[in-house]
Amino acid sequence: MTADELVFFVNGRKVVEKNADPETTLLAYLRRKLGLSGTKLGCGEGACGACTVMLSKYDHLQNKIAHFSVTACQVPICSLHHVAVTTVEGIGSTKSRLHPVQERIAKCHGSQCGFCTPGMVMSMYTLLRNEPKPTMEEIEDAVEGNLCRCTGYRPILQGFRTFARDGGCYGGNEDNPNCCMNQKKDHTQVILSPSLFNTEKFIPMDSTQEPIFPPELLRLKGAPQKQLRFEGERVTWIQATTLKELLDLKAQHPEAKLVVGNTEIGIEMKFKNKLFPVIVCPAWIPELNSVEHGPEGITFGAACTLSSVEKTLQEAIAKLPVHKTEVFKGVLEQLRWFGGKQVKSLASIGGNIITASPISDLNPVFMACGAKLTIVSRGTRRTIQMDHTFFPGYRKTLVGPEEILLSIEIPYSREGEFFSAFKQASRREDDIAKVTCGMRVLFEPGTTHVKELALCFGGMADRTISALKTTRKQLSHFWNEKLLQEVSADLAEELKLSPDAPGGMVEFRRTLTLSFFFKFYLMVLQKLGQQDSEDKCGRLDPTFASATLLFQKDPPANVQFYQEVPKCHSEEDTVGRPIPHLSATMQASGEAVYCDDMPRYDNELSLRLVTSTRAHAKIKSIDVSEAQKVPGFVCFISADDVPGSNETGIANDETVFAKDKVTCVGHIIGAVVTDTPEHAQRAAQGVKITYEDLPAIITIEDAIKNNSFYGHEVKIEKGDLKKGFSEADHIVAGELHIGGQEHFYLETQCTIAVPKGEAGEMELFVSTQNTMKTQSFVANMLGVPANRIVVRVKRMGGGFGGKETRSTVVSTAVALAAYKTGCPVRCMLDRDEDMLITGGRHPFLARYKVGFMKTGIIVALEVNHYSNAGNTMDLSDGVRKKALFHMDNSYKIPNIRGTGWLCKTNLASNMAFRGFGGPQGMLIAEYWMSEVAVTCGLPAEEVRRKNMYNEGDLTHFNQKLEGFTLPRCWDECLASSQYHARRSEVDKFNRENSWKKRGLCIIPTKFGISYTSHYLNQAGALIHVYTDGSVLLTHGGTEMGQGLHTKMVQVASQALKIPISKIYLSEASTNTVPNATPTAASVSSDINGQAIYEACQTILKRLEPFKKKNPSGSWEDWVKAAYEDPVSLSATGFYYTPNIGYSFETNSGKAYHYFSYGVACSEVEIDCLTGDHKNIRTDIVMDVGCSLNPAIDIGQVEGAFVQGMGLFTMEELHYSPEGSLLTRGPSTYKIPRFGNIPIEFRVSLLRDSPNKKAIYASKAVGEPPLFLAASIFFAIKDAIHAARAQHTDHGMKELFRLDSPATPEKIRNACIDKFTTLCVTDVPENCKPWSVRV
Repeated sequence: MTADELVFFVNGRKVVEKNADPETTLLAYLRRKLGLSGTKLGCGEGACGACTVMLSKYDHLQNKIAHFSVTACQVPICSLHHVAVTTVEGIGSTKSRLHPVQERIAKCHGSQCGFCTPGMVMSMYTLLRNEPKPTMEEIEDAVEGNLCRCTGYRPILQGFRTFARDGGCYGGNEDNPNCCMNQKKDHTQVILSPSLFNTEKFIPMDSTQEPIFPPELLRLKGAPQKQLRFEGERVTWIQATTLKELLDLKAQHPEAKLVVGNTEIGIEMKFKNKLFPVIVCPAWIPELNSVEHGPEGITFGAACTLSSVEKTLQEAIAKLPVHKTEVFKGVLEQLRWFGGKQVKSLASIGGNIITASPISDLNPVFMACGAKLTIVSRGTRRTIQMDHTFFPGYRKTLVGPEEILLSIEIPYSREGEFFSAFKQASRREDDIAKVTCGMRVLFEPGTTHVKELALCFGGMADRTISALKTTRKQLSHFWNEKLLQEVSADLAEELKLSPDAPGGMVEFRRTLTLSFFFKFYLMVLQKLGQQDSEDKCGRLDPTFASATLLFQKDPPANVQFYQEVPKCHSEEDTVGRPIPHLSATMQASGEAVYCDDMPRYDNELSLRLVTSTRAHAKIKSIDVSEAQKVPGFVCFISADDVPGSNETGIANDETVFAKDKVTCVGHIIGAVVTDTPEHAQRAAQGVKITYEDLPAIITIEDAIKNNSFYGHEVKIEKGDLKKGFSEADHIVAGELHIGGQEHFYLETQCTIAVPKGEAGEMELFVSTQNTMKTQSFVANMLGVPANRIVVRVKRMGGGFGGKETRSTVVSTAVALAAYKTGCPVRCMLDRDEDMLITGGRHPFLARYKVGFMKTGIIVALEVNHYSNAGNTMDLSDGVRKKALFHMDNSYKIPNIRGTGWLCKTNLASNMAFRGFGGPQGMLIAEYWMSEVAVTCGLPAEEVRRKNMYNEGDLTHFNQKLEGFTLPRCWDECLASSQYHARRSEVDKFNRENSWKKRGLCIIPTKFGISYTSHYLNQAGALIHVYTDGSVLLTHGGTEMGQGLHTKMVQVASQALKIPISKIYLSEASTNTVPNATPTAASVSSDINGQAIYEACQTILKRLEPFKKKNPSGSWEDWVKAAYEDPVSLSATGFYYTPNIGYSFETNSGKAYHYFSYGVACSEVEIDCLTGDHKNIRTDIVMDVGCSLNPAIDIGQVEGAFVQGMGLFTMEELHYSPEGSLLTRGPSTYKIPRFGNIPIEFRVSLLRDSPNKKAIYASKAVGEPPLFLAASIFFAIKDAIHAARAQHTDHGMKELFRLDSPATPEKIRNACIDKFTTLCVTDVPENCKPWSVRV
């Protein structure tokens, strides 16, 4: 059969594709075929939103044009026949006119690295196409499916709030600090800063100016649809138009997959390498899209999207009597947290059922309510109730191979019937459930006798199950305390999990089933009490009432304070002004070019790495015969192909490709080179490697037991420890584990290598923070001098330390492929590869002993720090030293010893990550400090303040503290957060609520600024002035969203006294500034700014005679005169930080140039039954000296804080006991989303605190604020303390261990109560757990 033509529209332009391949996604087609690179690849699984576009089509059922946002990485192009696609390029550009959405996200500082920005823009744009005046809630809803790793989300929401129907007005709400009516009441001494942006200058939103729906598609709306068939390389796609066609196709191809949204099948094909030769799409069939309101419920066709189901149920709830809508409310509660708009626009209700996921959010609800399913095949039709028999096994249903699910009827609830749905995940928004459930009870009319009870769960077996043993026992029992106790005991017995159950968290999951039932029990009690005041059942204890409340979040509120540039200063004095990121508008319009956005070369090839599946093994054989059969295969490269040295790495202890032996899962063995990325993925799968396993060391404990360390320990010691401990009134000892963290930059590692064909020259375009090492590693591997290799970096889509050293493992391999083939070669890692190969923040285990007086004064401290370095040294030694330098945080400890060991393990090498060991060292300090306060029975803030350093004190590494502004930050934060008043409110809340608890904590930070290796504190700059007066600026730093280039242009503008419009900064490269220090350690503005300043002074000195000759002349006049007098208009600048150098042997010398300080106060609320928490408010006071750019600095403070919040409360890496990373993408690894940031977020930059040690009196800001998120961790610990104090009958100690991150599992397990004690699980000696703590 001949294939059909695919016809669709992109940005108003008609696209006719004669060879549509069902395996091609819309994202790949947009980027590679149409050259539209604004839409970005962030994860490939529809969970980050970077590739969001808008689809528009004529909806035959509603008779109107429907617009909806989708993730292009999940949409097969074959599903787009007669659909209009709008991408970020289609709505506006800097060349013509920006769309208001693009303009506002840019000018409101909502774009830092910019990689997520086009997706954000398109999510918001789609909302405005459907609702030109949205509410703030609708705006938050629209962007919930989008991730950002840089901004901390606040500025994005603040920019989009300007579209809200009330302009985001708070209507005089007394409790809301954002309300303009409350601004005057602020009790702090801070003068209100003007806003960081001016709304009056924004382009007004005019919905009449939007692009029209293609008229050709409107004309086709009445034309009959015909069956379509698209033949790809391996897959055939058939679009059926009638139910009869569909059933005939299913009879002919019983193994065919039905695909509507591709949210499941797409992931199985991409990440699980499954192949489905025939795919049938039933999305056009009217019966599968219909919605019918019947006498017993609402029937949805199986192809109805979850968005349409949600909308229909919301409308039904508004119209129907309350007693009929109990089930609908349960379905909506699950859909609310199901996923972002993009996923719900694609995923179908039928697909959700048939996927039969054991952790499905909706199937337990459908099972509990007894939803009816209509199943048809050629010649048969049956209707069954979804009950415990519907899922006979893992991912199996009762639907036969030739049958399809036609529809589902969700029933109305009846009088006397109550229904609830619950779900607990690692992160509330858009996350896969740990446990999910639907619960229903029906009472005998007019009584509280149970007539029917259904308790159905996901996440407790290999399928959705119903707790039948438990529920059958309770029929005709009263709804009272006795029933509660029996059901709790029976559920604990019936829903047992083995200690090695997949997914782990066994006690947590078991406890959740009881917690959910307790919540349901209370909700029903409450509803019964409302219906009938006569006491027919147990009364609801008023302190229990908050346990019944569904999660509610107020709209976010935020305030930013900074010191303005005095009015007397010229407008052209740009330093100190909140100028938007210089490429923000290009980032918002999709015009900003990232590495993979560069147009493809004609003869370009694609590379895919081949990595180890074993943690420690000998390589026995490598067989590439299967890979060679893949179309477009060019070659396989390995260690044998390296012309220079295979030895590489920061400590020269690595290889470019593994030879003979692998030392971690993800160790690079070789790479395949093919014509396309898709063929490369298939070829890499085809490379077969056999191994002989060797014993592996995975965890820190394994390493300690096996004495597996890199080199010797490192120590800092001061005072007399023995004497200190002997004088102490109390000694507390313990241990703390701090988990690792994945960088999750939105743009994964990427390199393009272009061989130049002569003398070994090669040009590399790389997403790296480290041009120098990228250059030297490639030169070393190719055996050529470094002067033949040019490395160029335009910008990165985020870095955070993850592209400081590990980017070289990709760039070196790509360079070898380019050398061997003589062609340009490109590789951009998929998210799962990136997470597997590159390592992350070091996990730490600390064993501490602290001695203190009963007044809370610390007299002695000993801490042993063990960090998991992984399979190579990389920068682990520097991380260890940074942790030791920060083990005091901000406290004076007279007798102290800190020791650091690097554990050598068989994990991917861990590396630099924002904070670089500092956050781990400081968390340990604050951990024992919190235990000191509890032991002494003193307020924690009092104990912290008592032990704080003073101006002029010496640290434990004997550096004098000068310009010590921390006490000022502390006092200002205490005042602005109204700490003492809120402490009383928190205590009152905790007395009045048994199952919700609040915590409050204030935490300081002191962060050292400099590289500890003195030679790295150097920077170079190059300035060219052209005869038209324009200036080209280059320096050694790279731009990864932190606004470095913007600040450097401001510095040059101030130094040269010319407007920033005359200065351009194109890129960082090794042929303009050699031997550049990596952009890291927060020092880049300091050192590069100073180098630029020096270069500017050289230029000014040369122009001086011409200025004297023509004092009234312009900059252009002086430049022209200098050129004509032959005077050089090009200058270099160089700077290095003086007097840095510390000796561990003598504990002397200067470790840091200066320190950055800050204080944060955070309040949280935990749900003691589920472990959920919400961040109510955070106040930050940060000393950034005289800010070079307050908008960028506040963005850095907020972004670092939210990243730290991820580190300490959410982001958890899981490894199998064999050392394989289990969390390899956003579906399993959870970074914060919009909904996780503090509801009230106030950031204040300390006023009048110039720093004489850096350019224009500024201070470093990239890393220091990250640790302040520990205020949330310790506020959680404070709340748990309140919960434990209430349940004293379980023999709990006052001091309890809470490891980081404080996930829902750890919070729930620490809140010991009658439910947790029923779920204690014995773990046998030889049990191999699902995951291990590394």
